[in-house]
Amino acid sequence: MAGKQRRQWRSMCKGLILGTLLTSCMILLYCLPIQQAHFNPPEIPVPYSCAHRPSHLHPKISTNMSQKNSSQSCSPKVDIMFMKTHKTASSTFLNILFRFGEKHHLQFAFPNSRNDFFYPSLFQRSQVKDYKPGMCFNIICNHMRFNAPEVAKLLPLDTSYITILRDPAELFESSFHYFGRVVPFTWTIPGDDKLTEFLLDPHSYFDPEGFNSFYLKNLLFFDFGLDNTLELENPQVDEGIRFISERFHLVMLVEHFEESLILLKDALCWEMDDLLFFKLNARKGSTVSKLTPELRARALEWNAIDWKLYQHFNQTFWKKVNAYGRLRMAKDVAVLRKRNKEMASICIEGGHAVEAGSIQETDMQPWQPIGEKSIMGYNLKKNVDKTHRKSCRKMLMPEIQYLTELGVNLWITRLWGHVRNILNW
Repeated sequence: MAGKQRRQWRSMCKGLILGTLLTSCMILLYCLPIQQAHFNPPEIPVPYSCAHRPSHLHPKISTNMSQKNSSQSCSPKVDIMFMKTHKTASSTFLNILFRFGEKHHLQFAFPNSRNDFFYPSLFQRSQVKDYKPGMCFNIICNHMRFNAPEVAKLLPLDTSYITILRDPAELFESSFHYFGRVVPFTWTIPGDDKLTEFLLDPHSYFDPEGFNSFYLKNLLFFDFGLDNTLELENPQVDEGIRFISERFHLVMLVEHFEESLILLKDALCWEMDDLLFFKLNARKGSTVSKLTPELRARALEWNAIDWKLYQHFNQTFWKKVNAYGRLRMAKDVAVLRKRNKEMASICIEGGHAVEAGSIQETDMQPWQPIGEKSIMGYNLKKNVDKTHRKSCRKMLMPEIQYLTELGVNLWITRLWGHVRNILNW
C-alpha cells in the first residue's frame, strides 16, 4: 500500500514538474522576442501611394470651416500607419481600422503566427506576413516597437501616421494590473496592494535589466522605440518627443477619444459611420485601483518621460481642436455619440458590457490577463436584423478573433492562450 502511495506521489510530482516546465517554456516563447534571421532584402521602392484607383473610393464634399463658403471633393485616405501603444484603448481603434480596411478591400501588413510584431523587439519588415520587397500595403496597425526606418521602407510615402496616448498615471495603473504577473521583480513586492507598495519606493524593486521591466516604466516612450530609462533632463528625451512630433500626423488622446476620432475623420476624409465603435477590452470596475492624489503624483514622477510626452501632445491636440472649431467639434461629437448609442441598442444584448463569465459565445471572449478574468465583453443580440447582423458582430468581435477572420495564423498566440487559460482556472 505504501509503495502504491509513493508511486502516486511520484507521478503527481512528475506531472507538476512537467507542467511547470511547459508553462515556463510557453511564457518564454511568447514574451521573449524571437531572434529572426536578419537579411537585407533588395531595396525596391514602394509606390508613392497604395490607394485604389479613384473609381474604387467614393469622393465626398469636405467643408473647411476655416475658409468661409469653401468646399472641395476628397477621397478617403487609406494608407495608414497606426502605432498601437499599450493600454490606451488601442484595441477599440484597431476594430475601427479592421472594419474600414474590409469596407475598402485594403491590404493589411499583418504579423505572422502571433498578434504582434514580436514585441518587444524592434520592428523589422521581415516580420510581416508574406512580405516581399516592393509590395503595396495600405494599413499596418498591430502592436510593435516602433522602428521608423523599417516602417518607412514598408509603407508608401503618402501614409498617414496615427497614434494614441493616455494619461501616464492611469496607464501605469492599468499596465501594472495587466502585466504585473509577467514582470518577475513584482513577485518580491509584499502585501496585497502591490501597486501602492511599489509606488511608495519603486527604486527598491525596479530592475531596469529585469525581464519585461519595460511594462512598468515609461511604457509609451518604450513603445516608440526609445529608451524608457533615461533621466528626464537627458537631451535625448526632447529629441525623442521632437522625433514623434515630426513623424506622426495625428496623436489622439484616450481621455478625449471621440474628439480624437472627429479630428481623424477630418484629416483622412472619412465618413461618420467609419468612426462608430464599442469600447473593447474594458476592465470591470472592481479591478481598477483608484489612485489617491499622492499615488497619482508618484506614478507621474515615476513615469516622468511619459508625462512630459503626454503634456506636449495634449497641447498640440487642443490646438487642433481649436483650429477645427470648438462648437463644430461639440456638434460632431454629439452626432457620433448618438449613432453609437443607436448601434448599441441594435447590437448589444442588455445594451452594455458584461463580465467574462456571462459572455455566451466563445468567439466573443476577450483575451484575459494571467490569474484572473477582469476584461469585459459583449453578448450579441439574438434577434439582430439581417441588415445589421454582420456589422454588429464585427463591432463586438475581440482582436484575436477578428485577426483570425482576416486570415492571420495565430498559432503561437493561441498556444499561449491555452496555457493562460490553465493558469486562470
